[in-house]
Amino acid sequence: MRRLGDLEAEIMDRLWGWGRPATVREVVDDLNRHRPVAYTTVLTVADILHTKGLVSREKSGRAWVYAPTRSRESYTAELMREALGASTDTPAALARFVEQISPDELAALRRALAGLEGGEPGVPGGPA
Repeated sequence: MRRLGDLEAEIMDRLWGWGRPATVREVVDDLNRHRPVAYTTVLTVADILHTKGLVSREKSGRAWVYAPTRSRESYTAELMREALGASTDTPAALARFVEQISPDELAALRRALAGLEGGEPGVPGGPA
């Protein structure tokens, strides 16, 4: 999976942040509060996101309504997994990663690992 382009990321940020399906018009109106962007440009990029499988779409009247097919966290985890897979020395890559994260991120990583090892509910790999 390739990293999102700038406009793709802006569209996905809104869809993830809103937590509900949205039309291209809604996305365009919100984007235009920060910078000008054409409706047709957002429509094209939303179609590309659909083709990539990152959003689903359903017809609502004359408009398409778009919704993310995965969470922001799932998308991020997949990018991280693929980046790690590109290394020929996984332990070294992980060590370099841990050296570069903040103390808060390191604490979160430790909690996630403890949850996986303890099988805590709500933690990936733990009970549902």
